[in-house]
Amino acid sequence: MNQIARTERATSKRRAFSWVWRFAVLAIILGLLATILIRATVMDVFHIESNSMESTLNPGQSIAVDRRAYAESAPQRGDVIVFDGRGSFLPYAKASFADDLLNAFSLTGSNNKYVKRVIGVGGDTIECCSADGRLLVNGEPIDEPYIFAGDAPSEQKFSVAVPENRLWVMGDHRSTSKDSRALLGASGGGMISIDRVTGKATHVVWPLDQRSEIE
Repeated sequence: MNQIARTERATSKRRAFSWVWRFAVLAIILGLLATILIRATVMDVFHIESNSMESTLNPGQSIAVDRRAYAESAPQRGDVIVFDGRGSFLPYAKASFADDLLNAFSLTGSNNKYVKRVIGVGGDTIECCSADGRLLVNGEPIDEPYIFAGDAPSEQKFSVAVPENRLWVMGDHRSTSKDSRALLGASGGGMISIDRVTGKATHVVWPLDQRSEIE
């Protein structure tokens, strides 16, 4: 009888361990799926690797990207956005349906993604520069307090008309940023299609001691 009892207890322990193991694996899978769903529909995270947006955003920081920000409205001048550069910053790179699907669920790397500031929206005319060295939007000079200290609004002269459903974007560190200005002669003219915008950059979330709202 003792042997039978010991065997039954051992079997019960194995069953309990098996149940706990299965529950843990299921919890991990559900957690991963929830994370993917949240990043695809609510809030994504983007890692800053270049200095093109200094000093607003600095290399090594991670930012929160609100994917819902433009569900009912288009990006506005001054917004800091994350976007897929294929067809604009990567003028000859084409995305397949599979690429777009993987990108939507943040299952690909960030090689095709960029972060810049919206300077012009559809219907705007952007020019460099006014008599006092400022950018002109629809003939009016604009103030840009976010520009990297010591940089001019642009050393490159240009005048562009932004088509509907497109965006003209620039980095805050103008002297190092490769942005819409560098692609004027390329396919798409450096203009970002609105449907390629991932979302609005809202907060610096890492490192923890640098957490702040993005303006």
